[in-house]
Amino acid sequence: MPAATLPKTFDPELTPGARNAIHICLALKKHERMTIIADNACAEIAAALVAEVEQTGAAYEVFILEDHGPRPHRDMPAAILEHLAQSQVSIYACITQTGELRTRMQMMDVINPRKIRHGHMVNINKQIMLEGMRADFLAVDALSQKLIEKCRRAKRVTCKTAAGTGYVAELSQSLKWVKTSGLISPEKWGNLPGGEIFTSPFNSNGRFVVDGVVGDYLCQKYGDIAATPLTIDIKDNRIAGLACANQELLREFDAYCHTDENSNRVGEFAIGTNLACTRIIGHILQDEKLPGIHIAFGHPYSEHTGQPWKSTTHIDCVGRNFDIWLDDEQVMAKGQFLI
Repeated sequence: MPAATLPKTFDPELTPGARNAIHICLALKKHERMTIIADNACAEIAAALVAEVEQTGAAYEVFILEDHGPRPHRDMPAAILEHLAQSQVSIYACITQTGELRTRMQMMDVINPRKIRHGHMVNINKQIMLEGMRADFLAVDALSQKLIEKCRRAKRVTCKTAAGTGYVAELSQSLKWVKTSGLISPEKWGNLPGGEIFTSPFNSNGRFVVDGVVGDYLCQKYGDIAATPLTIDIKDNRIAGLACANQELLREFDAYCHTDENSNRVGEFAIGTNLACTRIIGHILQDEKLPGIHIAFGHPYSEHTGQPWKSTTHIDCVGRNFDIWLDDEQVMAKGQFLI
């Protein structure tokens, strides 16, 4: 395949976020090797990232997905996986396409056992580079650490919103809490921008009103759904009922959550901690880091949480303006941390 061609110039406003990604979040060193996977839509962002990589002196290669055949790809191109397997650091900066979750899972099958420090920038765009990626990730990490220590001691998390959420997640000491604050370690790849802690709930029940965004490719189609919230009733960790004024969204979400036997099961329970995120912008990559709660149906990141089941799907659901209690201690009121 030909070498990837990136723009010769890029908006200098991308530089602070790119600098954060390479030097703070991934802490790339001169002696390391890096794989950057991008697509045509994210080529300008990839160029900004490369400029920072070159400052470190590290060896790297950029792969543009469209150079390896028409999309959506059913499988991640072999040349990319081969280079990735020899790298210590990687970034995936691409716009998702329907059917490509499989390719990202194949990528993770290389990353996880080799403990590659991976920055996952799915659906990254210029707005996110100028907002969430400009966070003080050292401060986000400090908040995340304080919160995760409290969560690890808690037996339940209660979530309420004025929009109608009344939801309780039951926790288990056998299921691990994971911190992805933006400072990426060999132990756990992380989304960039970072800023969340998550686990897989032992059980959960109640109503979760999604008045922010839903994830995967549905986020690109529907964006901020505050005008037509999706109401999800959950019983014993599975979807028991759905309601939404947007019938098309309702049908697509319902179909997604019937892909396999665990697609309708709550796999992830997370608290966003990125203080640079102050509002819903209609992009899941940033919006799930908004201080508050998001849950996901499907794959529970078993390799990190210890949950024994798996799924081929994973769809995040983000709400707004939460009140949160860890057991009886309130840690958030109307979307503002109290700790």
